[in-house]
Amino acid sequence: MSAGRPVGSVVRQNIVEILYFMKKAYGYEIHKAYLELFPKVSQRVIYYHLKKGVDTGEFTVDNIKQEKGDYSWGEMAEKVYYILGSNASPKVIAKVKEYFEKNEKLRKKGKARTGKSK
Repeated sequence: MSAGRPVGSVVRQNIVEILYFMKKAYGYEIHKAYLELFPKVSQRVIYYHLKKGVDTGEFTVDNIKQEKGDYSWGEMAEKVYYILGSNASPKVIAKVKEYFEKNEKLRKKGKARTGKSK
């Protein structure tokens, strides 16, 4: 038996499920969808698991954008966009699939997966 904590995480697996349908998203978008689908977690927990998932290969940083806007902290926001990595294993949970089928705009205007094979 190995010492230490197990590598897997329920929260990280739930993020995998969300990214499977969104294809590409930044932390806040993922957090909003997470709160609609799963038990409440803090935004900080989502960012922790995104970073950890990059380390484990479940997620990959697709790009980082600096976006101008009128934010409470200033004029610029840095958005780190994530995609599924090679070690991600989506299970295609029915309630997640149904959520994204009902909320088409969250699926990046029809570019996200529907869970059906081509």
